[in-house]
Amino acid sequence: MANTVAQADAQLAPNTDAHGLFERIRPHLAALDAFMRKEVENFEPEIREMAAYCLDTTGKRLRPTMVFVSGWQGDGVVSEQLVRAAGVVEMVHLATLVHDDIMDRAEIRRSRRTASREFGPDAAVLLGDALFSQALHIASQFPTTEVCRLVSESTRKVCSGEIMQTLRRRDINISLAEYRRMIDLKTAELFRVSCFLGARLSGHAPAFAAAADRFGHHLGIAYQIYDDLVDFVGEEQRIGKTLGTDLATGKLTLPLMLLLERVSADERSAIVAALRGGRPLGLPASKQRMKELGIASGVVRAIEEELVAAVSVLASFGQLAPVPLMRLLSEMLRQQVAALSAPADSP
Repeated sequence: MANTVAQADAQLAPNTDAHGLFERIRPHLAALDAFMRKEVENFEPEIREMAAYCLDTTGKRLRPTMVFVSGWQGDGVVSEQLVRAAGVVEMVHLATLVHDDIMDRAEIRRSRRTASREFGPDAAVLLGDALFSQALHIASQFPTTEVCRLVSESTRKVCSGEIMQTLRRRDINISLAEYRRMIDLKTAELFRVSCFLGARLSGHAPAFAAAADRFGHHLGIAYQIYDDLVDFVGEEQRIGKTLGTDLATGKLTLPLMLLLERVSADERSAIVAALRGGRPLGLPASKQRMKELGIASGVVRAIEEELVAAVSVLASFGQLAPVPLMRLLSEMLRQQVAALSAPADSP
Protein backbone atom coordinates (compact mmCIF):
# COMPACT_ATOMS: atom_id res chain seq x y z
CA MET A 1 0.00 0.00 0.00
CA ALA A 2 2.79 2.43 0.89
CA ASN A 3 4.38 1.86 -2.53
CA THR A 4 1.06 2.63 -4.23
CA VAL A 5 0.79 5.91 -2.34
CA ALA A 6 4.36 6.87 -3.15
CA GLN A 7 3.90 6.09 -6.84
CA ALA A 8 0.70 8.12 -7.04
CA ASP A 9 2.29 11.07 -5.25
CA ALA A 10 5.41 11.01 -7.41
CA GLN A 11 3.31 11.55 -10.51
CA LEU A 12 1.74 14.71 -9.14
CA ALA A 13 4.35 16.95 -7.60
CA PRO A 14 8.02 17.84 -7.47
CA ASN A 15 10.06 16.87 -4.45
CA THR A 16 9.31 19.31 -1.65
CA ASP A 17 8.18 19.15 1.97
CA ALA A 18 5.38 20.15 4.31
CA HIS A 19 7.46 22.97 5.79
CA GLY A 20 7.64 24.50 2.32
CA LEU A 21 3.87 24.37 2.06
CA PHE A 22 3.35 26.47 5.16
CA GLU A 23 6.09 28.86 4.13
CA ARG A 24 4.18 29.53 0.91
CA ILE A 25 0.86 30.19 2.60
CA ARG A 26 2.28 31.99 5.64
CA PRO A 27 0.97 35.40 4.44
CA HIS A 28 -2.48 33.86 3.98
CA LEU A 29 -2.47 32.42 7.49
CA ALA A 30 -1.27 35.74 8.91
CA ALA A 31 -4.13 37.49 7.12
CA LEU A 32 -6.53 34.91 8.54
CA ASP A 33 -5.27 35.51 12.08
CA ALA A 34 -5.82 39.24 11.65
CA PHE A 35 -9.29 38.56 10.25
CA MET A 36 -10.22 36.36 13.21
CA ARG A 37 -8.98 38.91 15.73
CA LYS A 38 -11.06 41.59 14.02
CA GLU A 39 -14.14 39.34 14.09
CA VAL A 40 -13.98 39.23 17.88
CA GLU A 41 -15.12 42.86 17.87
CA ASN A 42 -18.36 41.84 16.16
CA PHE A 43 -19.44 39.83 19.19
CA GLU A 44 -21.29 41.55 21.99
CA PRO A 45 -18.95 43.23 24.50
CA GLU A 46 -20.12 40.91 27.25
CA ILE A 47 -18.81 37.78 25.50
CA ARG A 48 -15.86 39.12 23.50
CA GLU A 49 -13.33 37.70 25.91
CA MET A 50 -14.98 34.28 25.59
CA ALA A 51 -15.04 34.51 21.80
CA ALA A 52 -11.39 35.54 21.74
CA TYR A 53 -10.55 32.52 23.88
CA CYS A 54 -12.00 30.25 21.19
CA LEU A 55 -10.76 32.17 18.16
CA ASP A 56 -7.12 32.30 19.19
CA THR A 57 -4.30 31.57 16.74
CA THR A 58 -2.79 28.49 18.42
CA GLY A 59 -4.64 25.85 16.39
CA LYS A 60 -3.44 23.95 13.33
CA ARG A 61 -5.72 25.94 10.99
CA LEU A 62 -5.97 22.82 8.85
CA ARG A 63 -9.29 23.63 7.17
CA PRO A 64 -8.22 27.19 6.27
CA THR A 65 -5.01 25.69 4.88
CA MET A 66 -7.17 23.56 2.60
CA VAL A 67 -9.00 26.65 1.39
CA PHE A 68 -5.74 28.44 0.61
CA VAL A 69 -4.05 25.43 -0.98
CA SER A 70 -7.01 24.46 -3.17
CA GLY A 71 -7.27 28.06 -4.34
CA TRP A 72 -3.55 28.51 -4.91
CA GLN A 73 -2.72 30.49 -8.04
CA GLY A 74 1.04 30.16 -7.88
CA ASP A 75 1.75 33.86 -7.33
CA GLY A 76 1.41 33.98 -3.53
CA VAL A 77 -1.01 36.91 -3.67
CA VAL A 78 -3.33 36.91 -0.66
CA SER A 79 -6.96 36.78 -1.73
CA GLU A 80 -9.44 38.57 0.52
CA GLN A 81 -12.19 36.21 -0.61
CA LEU A 82 -10.16 33.16 0.38
CA VAL A 83 -9.30 34.69 3.76
CA ARG A 84 -12.97 35.31 4.50
CA ALA A 85 -13.95 31.82 3.34
CA ALA A 86 -11.17 30.33 5.48
CA GLY A 87 -12.44 32.35 8.43
CA VAL A 88 -15.94 30.97 7.94
CA VAL A 89 -14.92 27.32 7.89
CA GLU A 90 -12.51 27.76 10.79
CA MET A 91 -15.19 29.44 12.90
CA VAL A 92 -17.62 26.60 12.18
CA HIS A 93 -14.91 24.11 13.12
CA LEU A 94 -14.12 25.91 16.37
CA ALA A 95 -17.81 25.94 17.25
CA THR A 96 -17.97 22.17 16.80
CA LEU A 97 -14.93 21.76 19.05
CA VAL A 98 -16.61 23.75 21.82
CA HIS A 99 -19.63 21.44 21.64
CA ASP A 100 -17.54 18.28 21.24
CA ASP A 101 -15.57 19.05 24.39
CA ILE A 102 -18.79 19.46 26.37
CA MET A 103 -20.14 16.10 25.22
CA ASP A 104 -16.80 14.35 25.72
CA ARG A 105 -16.21 16.02 29.08
CA ALA A 106 -12.74 16.94 27.82
CA GLU A 107 -10.52 19.03 30.05
CA ILE A 108 -7.74 20.05 27.66
CA ARG A 109 -7.77 21.40 24.13
CA ARG A 110 -4.72 22.94 22.45
CA SER A 111 -2.73 22.47 25.66
CA ARG A 112 -5.09 24.59 27.78
CA ARG A 113 -8.47 24.34 29.44
CA THR A 114 -11.43 23.76 27.14
CA ALA A 115 -14.10 26.43 26.86
CA SER A 116 -16.42 24.15 28.84
CA ARG A 117 -13.88 23.89 31.62
CA GLU A 118 -13.07 27.60 31.51
CA PHE A 119 -16.59 29.06 31.33
CA GLY A 120 -18.83 26.15 32.35
CA PRO A 121 -20.78 23.80 30.06
CA ASP A 122 -23.97 25.87 30.01
CA ALA A 123 -22.21 29.01 28.78
CA ALA A 124 -20.04 26.96 26.41
CA VAL A 125 -23.10 25.52 24.65
CA LEU A 126 -24.34 29.03 23.89
CA LEU A 127 -20.85 30.22 22.98
CA GLY A 128 -20.63 27.47 20.36
CA ASP A 129 -24.00 28.58 19.02
CA ALA A 130 -22.76 32.16 18.81
CA LEU A 131 -19.71 31.05 16.84
CA PHE A 132 -21.90 29.10 14.40
CA SER A 133 -24.13 32.14 13.93
CA GLN A 134 -21.25 34.52 13.31
CA ALA A 135 -19.73 32.14 10.75
CA LEU A 136 -22.96 32.10 8.77
CA HIS A 137 -23.22 35.89 9.08
CA ILE A 138 -19.78 36.24 7.46
CA ALA A 139 -20.77 33.75 4.75
CA SER A 140 -23.88 35.78 3.97
CA GLN A 141 -21.73 38.79 3.08
CA PHE A 142 -20.25 37.20 -0.05
CA PRO A 143 -21.71 38.63 -3.27
CA THR A 144 -23.08 35.19 -4.13
CA THR A 145 -25.39 33.10 -1.94
CA GLU A 146 -23.44 29.96 -2.85
CA VAL A 147 -20.95 30.31 0.01
CA CYS A 148 -23.66 30.73 2.65
CA ARG A 149 -25.66 27.86 1.16
CA LEU A 150 -22.69 25.48 1.09
CA VAL A 151 -21.45 26.37 4.57
CA SER A 152 -24.91 26.16 6.15
CA GLU A 153 -25.50 22.76 4.54
CA SER A 154 -22.12 21.55 5.74
CA THR A 155 -22.79 22.86 9.24
CA ARG A 156 -26.07 20.93 9.34
CA LYS A 157 -24.32 17.77 8.16
CA VAL A 158 -21.55 18.13 10.75
CA CYS A 159 -24.16 18.46 13.49
CA SER A 160 -26.08 15.50 12.06
CA GLY A 161 -22.97 13.35 12.21
CA GLU A 162 -22.41 14.30 15.83
CA ILE A 163 -26.04 13.55 16.66
CA MET A 164 -25.74 10.13 15.03
CA GLN A 165 -22.62 9.32 17.02
CA THR A 166 -24.18 10.59 20.24
CA LEU A 167 -27.27 8.43 19.78
CA ARG A 168 -25.10 5.38 19.05
CA ARG A 169 -22.86 5.73 22.08
CA ARG A 170 -22.35 2.46 23.94
CA ASP A 171 -23.71 0.58 20.93
CA ILE A 172 -21.37 -2.25 19.90
CA ASN A 173 -23.41 -3.14 16.82
CA ILE A 174 -22.27 -0.25 14.66
CA SER A 175 -21.20 -1.50 11.24
CA LEU A 176 -18.15 -0.25 9.37
CA ALA A 177 -20.47 1.43 6.85
CA GLU A 178 -22.30 3.25 9.66
CA TYR A 179 -19.01 4.33 11.23
CA ARG A 180 -17.82 5.72 7.90
CA ARG A 181 -21.11 7.52 7.40
CA MET A 182 -20.74 9.25 10.77
CA ILE A 183 -17.19 10.41 10.16
CA ASP A 184 -18.10 11.42 6.61
CA LEU A 185 -20.63 13.84 8.05
CA LYS A 186 -18.93 15.05 11.20
CA THR A 187 -15.41 15.53 9.80
CA ALA A 188 -15.03 14.92 6.07
CA GLU A 189 -17.86 17.30 5.21
CA LEU A 190 -16.03 20.41 6.38
CA PHE A 191 -12.80 19.24 4.74
CA ARG A 192 -14.73 18.76 1.51
CA VAL A 193 -16.35 22.17 1.50
CA SER A 194 -13.04 23.85 2.41
CA CYS A 195 -11.33 22.41 -0.65
CA PHE A 196 -14.28 23.12 -2.92
CA LEU A 197 -14.61 26.74 -1.81
CA GLY A 198 -10.90 27.36 -2.29
CA ALA A 199 -10.99 26.10 -5.86
CA ARG A 200 -14.33 27.70 -6.67
CA LEU A 201 -13.63 31.17 -5.30
CA SER A 202 -10.26 31.27 -7.04
CA GLY A 203 -11.86 30.77 -10.42
CA HIS A 204 -10.51 27.32 -11.18
CA ALA A 205 -12.49 25.24 -13.68
CA PRO A 206 -15.59 23.40 -12.40
CA ALA A 207 -13.93 20.03 -13.13
CA PHE A 208 -11.05 20.86 -10.81
CA ALA A 209 -13.38 22.24 -8.14
CA ALA A 210 -15.22 18.91 -8.24
CA ALA A 211 -11.92 17.04 -7.92
CA ALA A 212 -10.90 19.26 -4.99
CA ASP A 213 -14.25 18.44 -3.41
CA ARG A 214 -13.54 14.68 -3.63
CA PHE A 215 -9.96 15.18 -2.46
CA GLY A 216 -11.18 16.95 0.66
CA HIS A 217 -13.73 14.23 1.33
CA HIS A 218 -11.14 11.44 1.29
CA LEU A 219 -8.60 13.46 3.25
CA GLY A 220 -11.22 14.29 5.87
CA ILE A 221 -12.08 10.63 6.41
CA ALA A 222 -8.38 9.82 6.71
CA TYR A 223 -7.87 12.54 9.32
CA GLN A 224 -10.80 11.35 11.42
CA ILE A 225 -9.57 7.76 11.40
CA TYR A 226 -6.16 9.10 12.42
CA ASP A 227 -7.78 11.12 15.21
CA ASP A 228 -9.59 8.01 16.42
CA LEU A 229 -6.26 6.19 16.56
CA VAL A 230 -4.63 9.10 18.40
CA ASP A 231 -7.31 8.81 21.10
CA PHE A 232 -5.83 5.46 22.07
CA VAL A 233 -2.14 5.51 21.22
CA GLY A 234 -1.28 9.21 21.43
CA GLU A 235 0.32 11.08 24.33
CA GLU A 236 -1.65 13.94 25.84
CA GLN A 237 1.34 16.19 26.45
CA ARG A 238 2.45 15.91 22.83
CA ILE A 239 -1.03 16.01 21.25
CA GLY A 240 -2.24 18.83 23.49
CA LYS A 241 -5.77 17.59 24.23
CA THR A 242 -7.60 15.14 26.46
CA LEU A 243 -7.28 11.58 25.13
CA GLY A 244 -9.20 8.42 25.92
CA THR A 245 -12.56 10.16 25.56
CA ASP A 246 -13.88 7.65 23.00
CA LEU A 247 -13.66 4.79 25.46
CA ALA A 248 -14.87 6.94 28.36
CA THR A 249 -17.95 8.11 26.44
CA GLY A 250 -18.68 4.80 24.75
CA LYS A 251 -17.84 5.69 21.14
CA LEU A 252 -17.20 2.71 18.90
CA THR A 253 -14.43 3.80 16.53
CA LEU A 254 -12.31 1.84 14.06
CA PRO A 255 -9.52 1.01 16.55
CA LEU A 256 -12.09 -0.39 18.97
CA MET A 257 -13.89 -2.26 16.21
CA LEU A 258 -10.66 -3.98 15.19
CA LEU A 259 -9.79 -4.71 18.80
CA LEU A 260 -13.16 -6.35 19.40
CA GLU A 261 -12.54 -8.60 16.39
CA ARG A 262 -9.20 -9.90 17.67
CA VAL A 263 -9.51 -10.37 21.42
CA SER A 264 -10.82 -13.41 23.27
CA ALA A 265 -14.45 -13.72 24.29
CA ASP A 266 -13.62 -12.76 27.88
CA GLU A 267 -11.67 -9.70 26.84
CA ARG A 268 -14.43 -8.70 24.45
CA SER A 269 -16.91 -8.84 27.32
CA ALA A 270 -14.67 -6.55 29.37
CA ILE A 271 -14.42 -4.02 26.55
CA VAL A 272 -18.18 -4.15 25.96
CA ALA A 273 -18.72 -3.54 29.68
CA ALA A 274 -16.47 -0.48 29.49
CA LEU A 275 -18.31 0.87 26.47
CA ARG A 276 -21.66 0.38 28.13
CA GLY A 277 -20.60 2.06 31.32
CA GLY A 278 -20.17 -1.11 33.34
CA ARG A 279 -16.89 -2.57 34.55
CA PRO A 280 -14.25 -0.16 33.25
CA LEU A 281 -11.44 -1.44 31.05
CA GLY A 282 -9.35 1.70 31.29
CA LEU A 283 -7.28 3.48 28.70
CA PRO A 284 -3.87 2.06 29.72
CA ALA A 285 -5.14 -1.53 29.43
CA SER A 286 -6.77 -0.93 26.05
CA LYS A 287 -3.64 0.80 24.73
CA GLN A 288 -1.53 -2.13 25.83
CA ARG A 289 -3.76 -4.67 24.10
CA MET A 290 -3.81 -2.61 20.90
CA LYS A 291 -0.03 -2.57 20.98
CA GLU A 292 0.20 -6.31 21.59
CA LEU A 293 -2.27 -7.17 18.84
CA GLY A 294 -0.92 -4.70 16.27
CA ILE A 295 -4.26 -2.92 15.95
CA ALA A 296 -2.62 0.28 14.74
CA SER A 297 -1.43 -1.39 11.54
CA GLY A 298 -5.02 -2.16 10.51
CA VAL A 299 -6.08 1.41 11.22
CA VAL A 300 -3.12 2.77 9.27
CA ARG A 301 -4.11 0.67 6.26
CA ALA A 302 -7.55 2.30 6.30
CA ILE A 303 -5.94 5.74 6.43
CA GLU A 304 -3.63 4.89 3.53
CA GLU A 305 -6.55 3.76 1.40
CA GLU A 306 -8.16 7.17 1.80
CA LEU A 307 -4.90 8.96 1.02
CA VAL A 308 -4.50 6.94 -2.16
CA ALA A 309 -8.06 7.83 -3.16
CA ALA A 310 -7.47 11.51 -2.34
CA VAL A 311 -4.34 11.74 -4.48
CA SER A 312 -5.87 9.73 -7.32
CA VAL A 313 -8.66 12.24 -8.00
CA LEU A 314 -6.00 14.85 -8.81
CA ALA A 315 -4.29 12.73 -11.46
CA SER A 316 -5.77 14.67 -14.39
CA PHE A 317 -4.85 18.08 -12.97
CA GLY A 318 -1.13 17.76 -12.32
CA GLN A 319 -0.40 20.90 -14.34
CA LEU A 320 -2.46 23.15 -12.03
CA ALA A 321 -0.76 25.22 -9.33
CA PRO A 322 -2.74 23.86 -6.35
CA VAL A 323 -2.00 20.17 -7.00
CA PRO A 324 1.57 19.95 -5.64
CA LEU A 325 0.47 21.63 -2.42
CA MET A 326 -2.61 19.45 -2.13
CA ARG A 327 -0.39 16.42 -2.47
CA LEU A 328 1.68 17.75 0.39
CA LEU A 329 -1.42 17.87 2.57
CA SER A 330 -1.77 14.12 2.17
CA GLU A 331 1.94 13.66 2.82
CA MET A 332 1.66 15.66 6.04
CA LEU A 333 -0.90 13.22 7.38
CA ARG A 334 1.19 10.26 6.27
CA GLN A 335 4.12 11.64 8.28
CA GLN A 336 1.91 12.17 11.33
CA VAL A 337 0.63 8.62 11.07
CA ALA A 338 4.16 7.23 10.76
CA ALA A 339 5.29 9.13 13.85
CA LEU A 340 2.30 7.89 15.81
CA SER A 341 1.99 4.29 14.63
CA ALA A 342 5.63 3.22 14.65
CA PRO A 343 5.92 3.03 18.45
CA ALA A 344 2.38 1.69 18.74
CA ASP A 345 3.21 -1.50 16.84
CA SER A 346 6.65 -2.01 18.29
CA PRO A 347 7.07 -5.19 20.34
